[in-house]
Amino acid sequence: MDRARVQYYRPVDSGALMEKSLTIGRLARACKLPISTLRYYERVGLLPATLRSDGNYRLYGRDAVARVQFIRAAQSVGFTLDDVKQLLDYRDGRTAPCREVQRLIERRLSDLCDRLRQLKRLQKELEAALVRCRTQETTGRCAVMEKLSDNVASV
Repeated sequence: MDRARVQYYRPVDSGALMEKSLTIGRLARACKLPISTLRYYERVGLLPATLRSDGNYRLYGRDAVARVQFIRAAQSVGFTLDDVKQLLDYRDGRTAPCREVQRLIERRLSDLCDRLRQLKRLQKELEAALVRCRTQETTGRCAVMEKLSDNVASV
């Protein structure tokens, strides 16, 4: 066997590695998130599995801060974690597939419109309940409580 081709295992110098990396606690502080959120992101594949130090600490590269910030920014505008996975795949690829991103946005907008319709319906129901409640307040009976009780009884 040619000795020049043989590669020998060298243990990672965890001191030098930790200087270039962030532990999960430091990453959590940098991103202002609980450690459990980062562990969850790793478990569901949003945050790649990391190297481990000799002491078995997770060690994240400096790019992990930008990745977590991207995840949070995408969530803040309404993307689901599944959407974020797709967006990260696009971001990590060579090209930006604008059509695919547009489809994701269109789906989120459709979901948002549905949710707004539901909220408007709920708003009208609550406004009507408030009117009923105020109307019957003088009788000492609450129409809303009676209606809720009737609904429970019929279930």
